Amino acid sequence: MPVNQDVIITCALTGAGDTVGRSPHVPVTPAQIAASAVEAAGAGAAVVHIHVREPETGAPSRDPRLYREVVERIRETGTDVVINLTAGMGGDLVIDPEAPLRQLPGTDLVGGLDRLPHVEDLLPDICTLDCGSLNFGDGSNLYVSTPDMLRTGAKRIQELGVRPELEIFDTGQLWFAKQLLAEGLLDDPTVFQLCMGIPWGAPADPGVLQAMVTMLPQGAQWASFALGRMQMPWVAQSILLGGHVRVGLEDNLYLGKGVKATNGQLVERAVRITESLGSRVATPDEAREELGLRPRA
Repeated sequence: MPVNQDVIITCALTGAGDTVGRSPHVPVTPAQIAASAVEAAGAGAAVVHIHVREPETGAPSRDPRLYREVVERIRETGTDVVINLTAGMGGDLVIDPEAPLRQLPGTDLVGGLDRLPHVEDLLPDICTLDCGSLNFGDGSNLYVSTPDMLRTGAKRIQELGVRPELEIFDTGQLWFAKQLLAEGLLDDPTVFQLCMGIPWGAPADPGVLQAMVTMLPQGAQWASFALGRMQMPWVAQSILLGGHVRVGLEDNLYLGKGVKATNGQLVERAVRITESLGSRVATPDEAREELGLRPRA
């Protein structure tokens, strides 16, 4: 497959993981998240992927008011960047292994439509759609996104005119995303994010990525990322297979061994890798055109 000559860089700013206490650079408050988005855009990110957190605790949140504050703060700066809001929150199920019908603390499980109020409110350029359920790490944590939930969510996102970014954590999820396309619940161009190295989904293995790329529907736009120390090698891996890239503190806290990164520094590193491969970094307007998004308002 050809090397991608025009690379869209996404920066995943904060995520929902237990990372706040592990790095002082993980943004927590809406003001911090917005400032980090502006920093990432200035460094070369065309897209920012946004989660929100409870300002007092750093815990993950799906409060629409927090999303609104982040987006408004970004827009008030005049920064040109594509807004990508997660719609994956609300799928967490922690069960008691001795009594599996009993839910444990950490569970936040709602239906497909209940994961979308902030998307309905803000109508971002992009929102994510996590395309299946997964044993999420060791222990008894599950991420739940059933076929019925996905059909309901995909239909509503389509009605809103928002572009879904299809989050793919394993090959079966890619198979089902293609089924959504066949059922008319997705519009072209489809946009895929191939998520590698999340236990226990698809491993960060170049052969597995190659297989997933081969499975993509014709004309699909795609990016890929991997966790931790594999983040930067995966920038090159994705570009070499014809894809776009994602970096950011959601997936990796370090610039090098023992060196804590900012989102801006991670984007700068991705820009250098992209350009060293002979490719160029796409602007936000070029990303909008490539991904089939509305022009900037």
